[in-house]
Amino acid sequence: MGELHDLTAVEQAAAIRDGSLSPVEVTEHYLARIERLDATLGAFITRTPEIARKQAAEAETVARAARREGRGLPALYGVPVPVKDLNFVAGVRCTLGSAAYAEHVPDVDDHVVTRLRDAGTILLGKTNTPEFGLPCYTENRLAPPARTPWDLTLSAGGSSGGAAAAVAGGLAPVAQGSDGGGSIRIPASVCGLFGIKPSRGRVSGGPVQHDVSGLSTSGPIARTVADAATLLDVLAGPMPGLPYGAPSLPPGESFASYAGRDPGRLRVVALPDPPVPGVELHPDCRAAHDAAVALLRDLGHEVDELALPVDESVKTAFETVWAVMATVYPVAPHDEASLMPLTRHLRSAGAGVSGPAFASALYGFRALGQLIADALLSAYDVILTPTLAKPPAAVGGLRDEADPAAEFAGLAHFTPYTPLYNATGQPAVSVPLHWTADGLPIGVMLGGRYGDDATLISLSAQLEAARPWAGRRPEVWATAGGVGGGH
Repeated sequence: MGELHDLTAVEQAAAIRDGSLSPVEVTEHYLARIERLDATLGAFITRTPEIARKQAAEAETVARAARREGRGLPALYGVPVPVKDLNFVAGVRCTLGSAAYAEHVPDVDDHVVTRLRDAGTILLGKTNTPEFGLPCYTENRLAPPARTPWDLTLSAGGSSGGAAAAVAGGLAPVAQGSDGGGSIRIPASVCGLFGIKPSRGRVSGGPVQHDVSGLSTSGPIARTVADAATLLDVLAGPMPGLPYGAPSLPPGESFASYAGRDPGRLRVVALPDPPVPGVELHPDCRAAHDAAVALLRDLGHEVDELALPVDESVKTAFETVWAVMATVYPVAPHDEASLMPLTRHLRSAGAGVSGPAFASALYGFRALGQLIADALLSAYDVILTPTLAKPPAAVGGLRDEADPAAEFAGLAHFTPYTPLYNATGQPAVSVPLHWTADGLPIGVMLGGRYGDDATLISLSAQLEAARPWAGRRPEVWATAGGVGGGH
């Protein structure tokens, strides 16, 4: 069998159900790996070993009784699933990646945490995130930077960089992340993982931190499509106060079932050119895209490549809304100086946005969604693009503390593709189909019709079967150190 972390989350859950593995055994295995490797990977801001051991012991008691009585268990029962530190867990420190919230302990669970508790998952800790989840790297003033296990000099991306580092480094089998502008898909790409940004309303936000812009949603980060789909089944579903509602699956269906289902012959439109003016696509990212086109055609899908007009308006609207959303976390005046320069810049810019300007930007998002539905998704089932315009960036390489305005502008040159689906609410996934000559992962992105998350899961599983990636593992998978090099 190898090591416990060689098993997928689905396999671990099956072993717990049949009694060949104990939730306690699994939890202790991951806690030991976190103790040994987390200082290197920067995956966690807060570890919760006491909570994890208590939950695992309770899960073992319930699992034993279920076997004795012939009862079923939830799909990920007893499996560890860490929570991103932008999400509230009652009684556990939630820093939001900010020194201003270093001692913040909420007294309520976010809805996604309620669903994880109800599913019987185990909380290993709160994963690393940049301040307020604002940039696409995971570096803050509270914890070491999150690094991709494929090369420890490089960033794990963001803002779910800690979650991705944990899964890619074998510190957790799967992880919950959140995505407001690419924050699941970016780290999935640079860490060689599969990540899903679900349709708007698929996963409930709140009850405290509803995203009024509609940009952000929680979703899964995993090594395999089946693991991600199974975690999406746990996270998805209406909760009290949900302001949006994605179409439900047919009765009796699950997203996990679609991971084993042929997607049929699909019509795919490939859009390789960056949609932001002045952005150049790196040859490695173009190669990943072109290889995905060839693979899709080999699998029998129809693929057309189009070039769309480059439009500055979407980028401008996103930047306006992003700046306003940077202001939603209250910060005491005496804590303002502890904020990162980028955070202060965005909060200042957001405070200067008028109500009509904010409404106009949101209207632009809705108009964009209508345009894509009418112009593209009336003729095609899936949109293919690179996930990122550049390979993984060096730790610190995307930051410019002396000029945070230039830093924010530069982030669009790294991730020009991902915010589109946050603006429109459509589902999108990053699929780890390509590695560079230096052994670095490069993802490609698939976007679908609003509410049609299932088709993306089926197609991704077909791609995974044709070109398996889970067997590629960074050196830290098996050792406590080392830089780069998959095997």
